[in-house]
Amino acid sequence: MAITDTEIKRAKPQQKSYRLSDSGGLHLVISPAGGKLWRWKYRFEGKEKLMALGKYPQVSLAMARERHSEGRRLLATGVDPMVQRKAKRTAELVSCENSFERVADQWLEHWKDDKSLRHVDSTRRRLNSNILPSLGPLQIAAIEAPDIVAMVRAIEARGARDIAKRALETTGQIFRYAIAHGYSRRNPATEIRPRDILKTSLKSNYARIDAKELPNLLRQIEVYQGTHVTRVALKLMALTFVRTSELIGAKWAEFDLEAARWNIPSIRMKMRTPHIVPLATQALEVLSLLRALTGHSEWLFPGDRDAAKQMSNNTILKALERMGYKGTMTGHGFRGLASTILHERGCVHEHIELQLAHAPRNAVSAAYNHALYLEPRAEMMQEWADFLEQTQRGAKVLPFRESIA
Repeated sequence: MAITDTEIKRAKPQQKSYRLSDSGGLHLVISPAGGKLWRWKYRFEGKEKLMALGKYPQVSLAMARERHSEGRRLLATGVDPMVQRKAKRTAELVSCENSFERVADQWLEHWKDDKSLRHVDSTRRRLNSNILPSLGPLQIAAIEAPDIVAMVRAIEARGARDIAKRALETTGQIFRYAIAHGYSRRNPATEIRPRDILKTSLKSNYARIDAKELPNLLRQIEVYQGTHVTRVALKLMALTFVRTSELIGAKWAEFDLEAARWNIPSIRMKMRTPHIVPLATQALEVLSLLRALTGHSEWLFPGDRDAAKQMSNNTILKALERMGYKGTMTGHGFRGLASTILHERGCVHEHIELQLAHAPRNAVSAAYNHALYLEPRAEMMQEWADFLEQTQRGAKVLPFRESIA
């Protein structure tokens, strides 16, 4: 006897999977977890086959019977329904119209409006290098969760777990855009959690030395055997504790040496708001030396191989490795050292956080916060530079005077 909707709704899971039969090999499998899956068992060229027709209730009884009838009609003409379905899906996937790549391009154009150039470029590179090779040619409406899982795991297999996680997040954003614009009806990326498919890893901060090791590091920088420009970059990194990307992308036009200020535009900042770095006397001296070395370029730190481009992102890290700090210190580590030491010496927390560009930002307060507490921050940066100078020389270091709140 044919099954009814009432029977299907009343069917409860049991310890083992069981099925409710309809007719002509069509049946509904009820799993111990409660899932209800349509299956059609048939024979083709003497071989028994089992074809999936969808999940109940997304595929109703009437829909399942319709798909079953279509399959039986194909079978009567000598065509294997499963092979035919696979061929149809392949034809859909190779179609350029509404391909994942085409929709991803549209999403990127829409998404990038309020983002920094650096952020947009890194997202575009991640998209082109990691996501599009796997999903790009596929029709977006035909992509399923296993397709995305395969892409993510292929990235992880290269040892790039963080990139794999970000690729999954970006894919989800693209699907949300696709749904909003009618290219897809669902977002298969939401059916996946990183912990379900990626191996767990211990979370670690940027490597940095202890404060007690700072004197030796500063002396190593002073006698660094590499290029003068790299040595100066290390010194300026220590004096300003900006992010590595902010340092190597610095242009001479950003500096007001008379006012002793470095004005980093919002487009180059992680928080996408302008940032002011008060320049201590020692920083101005470093910049004066650097002007003689690279003043002909728009960049403070032009690349070794191509002066028209900025210094490589790995230059600072490689220099620290040559000095014996591989795995123990990074360019970003100067920020952690500065934060720890300044806090220990009684500087005002808000001043430190603003100078690290950590302060909370929003559209209303961004233009105000970046210039907040400039005078006490300038005093703090000068005292920090004096501290570094005395530390490097091995002189007794006096405590900072109490900052003005």
